Amino acid sequence: MGDVPLHPTINTALNALSGVLLVGGLIAIRGGKRELHGKFMGAAFLASMAFLVSYLIYHYTALHTPYEKQDWTRPVYFAVLISHVILAAVNLPMVLRTLYLAVKKRWPEHRKWARWTTPIWLYVSVTGVVVYGMLYLM
Repeated sequence: MGDVPLHPTINTALNALSGVLLVGGLIAIRGGKRELHGKFMGAAFLASMAFLVSYLIYHYTALHTPYEKQDWTRPVYFAVLISHVILAAVNLPMVLRTLYLAVKKRWPEHRKWARWTTPIWLYVSVTGVVVYGMLYLM
């Protein structure tokens, strides 16, 4: 893949997969398919957890990767990166809480949490891919 490191590519694929599964879960629940929704969301959670473990291993063992461009994309990159990192940190406990409520079948609470958790989770998945693209593909 040229100068693109393999590990960040794998991380981004996991992030993208999580986003696709989230959209599948949204479509399923809006179509009244609760069991399918649960499968999509469980798979999205597993993809996100695989991403998180892989990401932490990579950043524990790899050197820092600076954004070297000095053009108009630099402030855009950092705006996306900062919002991504903050919302990722906020979203993890929200995802865990939302999943817990689903496992306990506390549906009214689950829906309330999911209305906030899902869009943030989707934003984090999409912006993770955008950060990768800006860092390695632009």
